[in-house]
Order: sequence, then structure tokens, then C-alpha cells
Amino acid sequence: MLEHDPLRFAADLNAKLATRSRHVCAFLGAGASRACGLPDVAQLEERVLSGLGTDDHEMFVRQLEGRNLEQALSRLRRIAALLTGDEQFEDLTHTQAETLDKTVCQAIVKALDIQGADLTPIYQLAAWTARANYRLPIELFTVNYDLLLETGLEHLRVPYFDGFVGSLQARFHTELVEATPGVDEECVPRFFVRLWKLHGSVNWAWGEDQQILRRGQPVAEGVPAAIYPSDAKYEESRRVPFVVLQDRLRRALQQPETLVLITGYSFSDNHLNEMLFDAAARRERSEFLAFCHSQIPAVLSSRAATTPNLQVIGGREAILGGVHAEWKPPADPLGNVWDDGQLALRDFRHLAAYLALSAGGEFETKVAEGGPASSVVPRIGAVGGAAGNG
Repeated sequence: MLEHDPLRFAADLNAKLATRSRHVCAFLGAGASRACGLPDVAQLEERVLSGLGTDDHEMFVRQLEGRNLEQALSRLRRIAALLTGDEQFEDLTHTQAETLDKTVCQAIVKALDIQGADLTPIYQLAAWTARANYRLPIELFTVNYDLLLETGLEHLRVPYFDGFVGSLQARFHTELVEATPGVDEECVPRFFVRLWKLHGSVNWAWGEDQQILRRGQPVAEGVPAAIYPSDAKYEESRRVPFVVLQDRLRRALQQPETLVLITGYSFSDNHLNEMLFDAAARRERSEFLAFCHSQIPAVLSSRAATTPNLQVIGGREAILGGVHAEWKPPADPLGNVWDDGQLALRDFRHLAAYLALSAGGEFETKVAEGGPASSVVPRIGAVGGAAGNG
């Protein structure tokens, strides 16, 4: 029976990461935040509902019928935009819809408080970005609203650019997001990591001129966070960061010979899925690695079967080069690669530790030597020191 070799896969990935001429992107979903102790999408919805008062709870449950949290928020904003005065839609007035939007956003902000979160994986990811020296900047894309990535990058003093310029009330600069390093004269330096938050953030807020501002802290109570873009019926000026960042994702994926690491993403967003799948089909020399913590989604499995450069990595099975097979348990497993009878790299915690070591050149040596699991787990102090000196 055909089986995939997990140690060979890990060593091959390390070699790909070592190729400095490549364009490298990471795409993080809610599973990455959950690995740090924050709620995933389903858990976030539960926490938001539990934090609402009786009346708000009842009204928001109606908006959630057949929709997820983001779709319900978009619908609330659409209702508020359409109604005036005492007009009602589904027992909601303009004022009630606006107030409920603010209340739900504040519940999201509280649920995503990173106090008490395990920041170790984020520090390790940040250490990787600090050590890596690619021809083009590393681009981190995320659909998460929390401030984990910003916290990790700033803790290790990693320079990054998120599309906004300023400190107190930073404004979005489209021309800098769209600029290409080495081509456009006015461009953020290559050594700045790019951090693109596709669905907004708990510290994005609407300014008085209806433009989105990025603040230094999560939005205050009573202020709606700029979370998730509404559809085309929503005010165009308030969608600018979202449409620009999605275009940034599309252009990054179309960059020749790009390596895309996808982790913690459930492939439940059809629009983002098509962008990923289309790029994999068009750019045959690029590689897309999707790490699945639990079961492999059917939509991903079917695409990977016919798209060899779309590799799917699960705990007990993988689709590599279009071949779906189980992993062959290694005789001498390494803790960050194989753990408890499964491929450990499916878990963001192990993947982040692996990336931190790959940039330091230690992983390949440990695989060759068959070192113990403990020898490939970095100490945060050592990682942080290396990043700070970079």
C-alpha cells in the first residue's frame, strides 16, 4: 500500500523554505488563534451570544439564522443603512440595528482579549519572519480579528507594515499596499514583514469621515469595530481597506514561484477558496501547502486530487502531488514532526516551532542525526534574542 513519508516531507519543506529566491506567504485562519487559546469561529459565536443581554440576544439570534457571525454583522449594517427614522425591518429600526452592531462588536473584542493567551507559537512565527531573508517580503494574510500577530511581531521587534501609517489614528494607504518592492520607487522596505488582515481587526474603527482608522488598542466600548466588509450595497468608501487587501492577496498568490503555507483555515469561505484554488491552477511552479488539524475538507480534497501543487497535510493522511495516502509512521519520530501517531505539523503550535527552527538551520541537522524530540523545541528566550539582534 502506498504511504507518504512524514520525515521526508518535513525535510523537503525545509529545503523549500531555505530557497531565498522564493516568494513566501502564510495564510492563517481561526485555528491558529485557537492554538493560542482564543476561540475559533464557532466558539466566538457562542461567546458573543452569551455576552448579550436578553433583548440583544433575541435580536441577534434572528440575524444569525442561516448565517455566520460575519454575515449577520453585514446584514445588520445593511439594515441600518436602508432605514431612517421609525422605519422598521424585522422589528429593527435604524437606531436599534446600529446599537446592536456596536454591542456585538464589543462582545467580539472582549472574547478576543489576548490576556492569558499562549503567545509561544506567535513568538515562534515572528522569529521565523525575523530570520528569513527572502528576495521579496514575507506576507502574512489572516482572516482573524485578534491582535496576536501584532503582539508577537512587536514583542520581537520585527518591523512590519499593515497598510496603515500613523500611531494614534493610523490611516490606510492604498498606494503603499499596492506597491511592488524593487519595482515601485515609493515602497515600504523589503525587510518589513507584510501583515494583511483581510476581515478587519478589533483595533480598526470608523473615523468621523467614514474612513477606517487603525488604533493602538482595541476599540472602546460603544464604538463598532471595523470587522468584515459588507457586500457591494454597503457604502463604497467604508469597504476600501477590504477590497484593496483582497486584491493584495490575489496578486500575491499570482506571483511566480510562490510558497503558500495555509494553517488553521477551514476552507469555509468560498470567495477565498476560489482565489487560492485559481492561483494553484494557474501557477504550476508555485506550491500551496494546506495544514488541516482535523479532517480534510471535501472541497479541498477534490481540488488537491487534480492540482498537484496543492498539497494537503492532515494528521493521519495527506494529498501530495495529487496522491491521497496515509502517513507511514517513522521509526524515530521527532516531536515537532510526528507526535501521538499523527503528523504534528498539522497543528499550528508545532508548525510555528518548525518554522522558527527552519530559519535557524537547526532542523535539517536534527533530522539527519535523529535527535530527540526535546532537541527541536526552541526556547522562547533564545528565539527572541536572535530576532532582536536581527
